[in-house]
Amino acid sequence: MKLLITGAAGFIGSNFSYHWHANNPQDELVLLDALTYAGHRHTIEPLLNERVRFVHLDITQREEIFAMFVRERFDAVVNFAAESMVDRSIEQPDIFLRSNILGTQVLMDACRAHGNVRFHQVSTDEVYGDLPLDRPDLFFTEATPIHASNPYSASKAGADLLCLAYHRTFNLPVTISHCSNNYGPYQLPEKLIPKMILRALNNEPLPVFGNGANVRDWLHVDDHCRAIALILQQGRLGEIYNVGGHNERDNLTVVKTILAALEKPETLIEFVTDRAGHDLRYAIDPAKIHAELGWLPAIGFDQGIADTINWYVENQAWWGRLT
Repeated sequence: MKLLITGAAGFIGSNFSYHWHANNPQDELVLLDALTYAGHRHTIEPLLNERVRFVHLDITQREEIFAMFVRERFDAVVNFAAESMVDRSIEQPDIFLRSNILGTQVLMDACRAHGNVRFHQVSTDEVYGDLPLDRPDLFFTEATPIHASNPYSASKAGADLLCLAYHRTFNLPVTISHCSNNYGPYQLPEKLIPKMILRALNNEPLPVFGNGANVRDWLHVDDHCRAIALILQQGRLGEIYNVGGHNERDNLTVVKTILAALEKPETLIEFVTDRAGHDLRYAIDPAKIHAELGWLPAIGFDQGIADTINWYVENQAWWGRLT
């Protein structure tokens, strides 16, 4: 198989690239990334060889994308390329619409024009909006209505709907995955867990939105990569699969867990003005992917967060280049 992985120098894309290559070393991989603030070539440099190549390109560059498809003759595309930071989307919505919706359209048009190439869209549970804090019995399912809360989640929801429309209208072989909050190696310090780890290591204040009660369902990136690989290989075309960790924690608990692991005082916590439109709770029911593909998360949060903290402690050479 020849696989195009877009957004391959970012957090989840790079982890998936390592995962796929380790499990399918005979496959050819083209790792594409625009190398914005979120993508860094040194993350994937150890992977590159005669069968794993890097292409520096933005997915919105239609002519260049189409020319690449002519040269490469891909068998499948996994699209991680996206602007993904909620705070940035509030400040500059247009960048998110361009990359997340128009970029996805360009890729699918190229897939249609060059053999109806298999296409998987990596999306987010944030397209469903949020759940109330006082209803722990409620979960997002694939039937949950779209109810995006911010420009980022709205742009991802738009891309998802476009994918489903391309499947129905053009019979493009598409699948979509909605994942909960990922954590693990190679995540940028702007995200909650790595930000708190690095600030704690430097004895700096740890800013927590509001009162820290917002709840997220934490999914280790390795579990997410396993799920995407299964969906790409065995998923039903035209379907959405929710990928959740069953590891709900409120933000304040996550921050305190990090401080305790690093033996830092909780006095470093600094409560700050809440984010505009801050979603209260995310929680995914992964029953569909479990029933159809046999997937369940293998890494519990306690083990996953300990491993992640250790990774950042031991890999200053990676994150030091970003900060």
